Amino acid sequence: MKEPFANRGALTPALLLAPMILLLAVFLIVPTLGLLRASFLPGSHLLDGSGFSLNHYIRFFSDSYYSSVLLETFVDGAIVSLICLAIGFPTGYSLARLAPPARRWRIIIVIMPLTLSLVVIVFGWLIILGRNGVVNSLLLGLGISSAPKQLLFSRPAVLTVLVQQFLPFMILSIMSVVAQIDPVLEHAAANLRANRFATFRKIVIPLAMPGILAGFNLVFVLSISAFITPRLIGGNRVAMLGSLIYERIMAELNWPSGAAMAFILLVSGLGLTAMLNALAACRLFAKGPHYAR
Repeated sequence: MKEPFANRGALTPALLLAPMILLLAVFLIVPTLGLLRASFLPGSHLLDGSGFSLNHYIRFFSDSYYSSVLLETFVDGAIVSLICLAIGFPTGYSLARLAPPARRWRIIIVIMPLTLSLVVIVFGWLIILGRNGVVNSLLLGLGISSAPKQLLFSRPAVLTVLVQQFLPFMILSIMSVVAQIDPVLEHAAANLRANRFATFRKIVIPLAMPGILAGFNLVFVLSISAFITPRLIGGNRVAMLGSLIYERIMAELNWPSGAAMAFILLVSGLGLTAMLNALAACRLFAKGPHYAR
């Protein structure tokens, strides 16, 4: 009499996951496969005909301009991720060591920018960095500059806005992992005459490495796929592959070429993050079993 209930218990996780799997299949997997099929069309439009061709991929890798844009996109993503890590690690660590009531209000402040529309954030930065914006007004008022500076349409401006947009993801990823590290380990290291730097280097950072890698990967993927920020903040002077894909599909209606660029960005980005994760895992396990606990 107990077997039907046992089978029902085994099927419960599958039944709970079924709506999510169905949603992903309908709205993510199927459109992605359709976009992959479009990337192999020989023409420049979806209605040009059928067939199979690698022309769009060959054209991408044979043109040095697109290769340089892809490289610059990855470099910008790495820079944004490293800056977010440098700011997010101490912030996430301090939040994890706070009492829950004090931590709750600070987490609300951290995630508050995520509740705003990306377009609103970008237009706010356009006002801040404009020739008559807040930054130029401060520079002129303090006598640092005698004339308004061109802050917009530059790579530092794009990187600054990307860091502001994706910093909460790094903070939350690190905070969630550091909160699980027992503070007794740090106290024990101090009792053994280890200074703060040695404690962080040998205990906190290795144990927090899953959060660091998760935050780095998340910020990196979001940065290399961004298209609104490079388009509006960088203009025509800053080229990132996400903005080129948007322009190729929405402005030129060249879906096959844009789809090929999108899959090149997807495969290369996932391959790079997988390689970094593998290298980090090998380094951690090579240092000794106590790092993997």
